[in-house]
Amino acid sequence: MKDLPALIRERLTQNLWGVLGNQGYILGIDLGSYGLRAALVDLQHHTYQNAALESIDHIDHEDPETTVRRVIDLARDLMAQEGVTVERLVRVGVGFSGPVDLRHGTVRLAPRRPGWENYPLQERFEQAFDAVTLIDNDANLIALGEATFGVGKGCQHLFYFHLSSGVGGGAVLNGRLYHGAHSMAGEIGHAVVAHGWDGDGRPETLEELVSIGGLIRRAAAAGLAADRLEDIFSDHPIARKVVQHTVDLMATRIAQVIALLDPEMVVLGGIVVRIGGDRFVEAIASRVSDFIAPQFARPVPVIASILGPDSVAIGAVAMALDSLSD
Repeated sequence: MKDLPALIRERLTQNLWGVLGNQGYILGIDLGSYGLRAALVDLQHHTYQNAALESIDHIDHEDPETTVRRVIDLARDLMAQEGVTVERLVRVGVGFSGPVDLRHGTVRLAPRRPGWENYPLQERFEQAFDAVTLIDNDANLIALGEATFGVGKGCQHLFYFHLSSGVGGGAVLNGRLYHGAHSMAGEIGHAVVAHGWDGDGRPETLEELVSIGGLIRRAAAAGLAADRLEDIFSDHPIARKVVQHTVDLMATRIAQVIALLDPEMVVLGGIVVRIGGDRFVEAIASRVSDFIAPQFARPVPVIASILGPDSVAIGAVAMALDSLSD
């Protein structure tokens, strides 16, 4: 696989983003999905630079202003390092680990980050950088990043599943992110998929079953005390049973997405996928066809994401680039 600067440079040279797509800089921000990260892209010379604060204790419990100040300082330091002033910024893209309100530029929900609800995310970054700012959630941006620069480069129709502390998704249709009527499209983690896997009969969501916490809870209910994903993907008999059930759950959901959206590719990412590795992804891919009616069966690649920890920031760059051609 090519390194990230090479992937991004190759795509930028195609200059698909209109008159403004060949001058100035774009800044991409990740507000906590993979630590705090900033990506800076030079539209003229097709270069990519990044910076990160990965090890921040209790970031999920910080007040919003503290976190935002941290990442703004990180981005300003990166710009200073490259000799870039705010006047040369064409767009800023920002990714957040939860649903956002695109119309008002605010955080809609933050289940694991108290205090962020209704935070004016877009306004805060426009004030800091005096540039048009776009915001979106992390899974949407990873989907767009993979379709623009990553494993799905060139795909017009792609769906992305993000398996981490939460479970999310993002749909790229006709080459653009699909948001739905209320900017909530892709939130597949909140779909009910089972009725009481642990026996209590309560409807459970995909997130409750295949997120980090869900996997560990299910292992514990079956008799395996685990506190790391590595324990879940071990050779312990209970761990293998939990993983196989997860493979079946994911294959079923993917088959439903294929039936509904007819994507060219399905991409899997997040820490659960990284720890599960190729074996996990290949097991899911091989089961998908079992849940598709034969008359509709067709090859749809199910592939691990490749953009890594910078994926949200790179997706934010892709979102900003798309806005240049609007």
